[in-house]
Amino acid sequence: MEGILIFGLLVGLIIGGMWVQFAVASAGLAYLWAIKGFAGWKALGIVSWGSANSFTLAAIPLFILMAEILLGSGLSSRLYNGVSPFVRRLPGGLLHTNIAGSGIFAAISGGSAPTAAAMSTVALPELSSRGYNVRLVSGSLAAGGTLGILIPPSITMIIYSTFTETSIAQLFSAGLLPGILLAVFYMGLIMIRCIMNPSLAPADKSKLTFKELYTAALDVLPFLMLIFIVLGSIYGGIATPTEAGAVGVLGAMLIAGIYKRLNLALLQNALSRTIKMSGNILFIVFTSMIFAYATALSGAGETLVNYLQDADISRIAFLIIVMVIFAILGCFMEGLGMIAIIVPVIFPALMALDINLIWFGVFVVILVELGQLTPPLGVILFVVASSSDKVKVEDVVLGTLPFFIVIVGFLFLLMAFPEIALYLPSLTTG
Repeated sequence: MEGILIFGLLVGLIIGGMWVQFAVASAGLAYLWAIKGFAGWKALGIVSWGSANSFTLAAIPLFILMAEILLGSGLSSRLYNGVSPFVRRLPGGLLHTNIAGSGIFAAISGGSAPTAAAMSTVALPELSSRGYNVRLVSGSLAAGGTLGILIPPSITMIIYSTFTETSIAQLFSAGLLPGILLAVFYMGLIMIRCIMNPSLAPADKSKLTFKELYTAALDVLPFLMLIFIVLGSIYGGIATPTEAGAVGVLGAMLIAGIYKRLNLALLQNALSRTIKMSGNILFIVFTSMIFAYATALSGAGETLVNYLQDADISRIAFLIIVMVIFAILGCFMEGLGMIAIIVPVIFPALMALDINLIWFGVFVVILVELGQLTPPLGVILFVVASSSDKVKVEDVVLGTLPFFIVIVGFLFLLMAFPEIALYLPSLTTG
């Protein structure tokens, strides 16, 4: 009953408009008081130090800074123009650039919001002027933006690893193939819709010259090299994710310098945005550790395991329940908060049901993708809508719905074939 009341308090505070960090902290402190009284607060110093003293979390501001340098330098337009010649003759034309460009930028940014912002500011004005369907354009940009937390490096995966003590390198390798497949499914959906209704996207029958392809390849090459250096150093065992993030920052500065976009103002703005975003994310981690400590102290996880055993709930049924919980919370809570609240509670159940934690990390990240596309507070919906005065939030919501269905279908595919996420980690482990 105490657990139910505390979770009710947490949800009520968030719905009431309180910031997630303060809502989680308030609920965690109330939970400790309900269990142990004020004596339960004596361990807060140790819990606080445990959440902050993490070399793993140091990777977060580095990956954010890398993305902010590239985003602030305006190089996203060069990436977009570099990808478009290779896909514009497919059914759907430049809509595929939204997905492919988002996939490439996702391998640099580590987050969905920077990915969606980078692509939307370039694509929305361009495609709207060419006569593309606004809802399909905005929907593809929102769906493509969610790849930012699935295709490594992923800040969301780093947060998940801190709560489950799993390998970040293995999580990154587990997210790579699902991220690519999901992008392919997005592009397949665009092709099918545009074949059935050609008015959604004007056909481009212009012939490509070797010079166009060569120029486009040169625009994309620096980004691919940066991705190869960052991810290759992690998968090859040369660098930790934190060290790879530092190398990525230097690489981003080098790319901006090559294109003569690097200056003191750019670095100041990138550092300022990085400090704000990192502070927000790490504050969520800090307060979530308090809530996780209270949950562990209360024995809620063990109670959940006993309930599952008594009810004889299967692994698939449990995963579907988790999907429903994330879908509901996604309506009014951002992704990191959902992971921080739910994962510590269900962690004992994951162990009891013998669910692979690396696989479940990919599963959870995709669920967070759903939450970012779920109205009324799906953050990606507002990022895309705010990129152009001609697009309303309703257009983004309706345009995103078909991609939302694709994500749900992909989750069931992942449950049926867990090797999709586990194949690459098995190679790196071997």
